[in-house]
Amino acid sequence: MDTQDFFSTPSLLANMGAPFLLGIAVGYFAKKMLRTALFLGGGMVVMLFAAEYYGVVHITDTQLLHATDVATEVAKSSSDFLLKRLSQFTVQGVSATGGFLLGFKLG
Repeated sequence: MDTQDFFSTPSLLANMGAPFLLGIAVGYFAKKMLRTALFLGGGMVVMLFAAEYYGVVHITDTQLLHATDVATEVAKSSSDFLLKRLSQFTVQGVSATGGFLLGFKLG
């Protein structure tokens, strides 16, 4: 009968350490990309407002709110995908998901 010590260093590193570090890296990157996307999106909205002011385009509030709803759904599905994928690294996915949340907070 082969018994494995789950609290040995190689076992902990493989089951908790590596997925946790991977989760931190993905969470940090996700936060930086979200901030970049919000910065660029805000710049586009400001340019649209300026173009509307000068009569180049006409934007209704309904169109702007619809675009915001679509962008929110895309961001939500993206974060759900990342968390779902990270949870597959370990049996319960706790260490990778915890690392993602910590990396997202640090980013």
